Amino acid sequence: MTEISKAIEALRPRDLPPALEHFVLQWGDLGSNWGVNRSVAQIHALVYLSERPLTAEEIAEQLGLARSNVSNSIKELQGWDLIRRVPIKGDRRDHFEAETDVWEIFSRIVLGRKAREIDPAIAALRTCAVEADGDSKISPVTIARIKALLEFVDTMDRWVGQMKNVPSAQIAALIRLGTRIVSFLPFGKRK
Repeated sequence: MTEISKAIEALRPRDLPPALEHFVLQWGDLGSNWGVNRSVAQIHALVYLSERPLTAEEIAEQLGLARSNVSNSIKELQGWDLIRRVPIKGDRRDHFEAETDVWEIFSRIVLGRKAREIDPAIAALRTCAVEADGDSKISPVTIARIKALLEFVDTMDRWVGQMKNVPSAQIAALIRLGTRIVSFLPFGKRK
């Protein structure tokens, strides 16, 4: 084998059925599209699919990743509250399992992204709106656009705050209703 083919082979998950290998690789690609390190997403996929808690060594071996990369990725996933350390009787090594409730996973990701990305954006927009409001050099149209954006982001932020207290079964039911729910709203009635 050439050095390149050895390197490519090292990147492929090992000892996984093709469908699971494909899932892990695709989840890694999706993660990188969402701004998450590819190996972090692949580790999440592997631990999510596993029927039992995995050690960092098993994760590194299955995914062909460096142990240090796995260790750092596990810390990141723990920071997102997507995986947790679990004790295994008779084994001193750390074992990890993933949250498997997809609604809970989605909720944790949304709340994590909100805290890291949306909350600072809201604070910046509020500052910009206040600064723009007092500046005669800025046109009323521009000020109105900043305020409209702030109002939209504030509204979505309040909605996320309300929805985090709604049980996932009820959210799922609302989503399944889709546009049919609009007909129940006073302004949603069609003529």
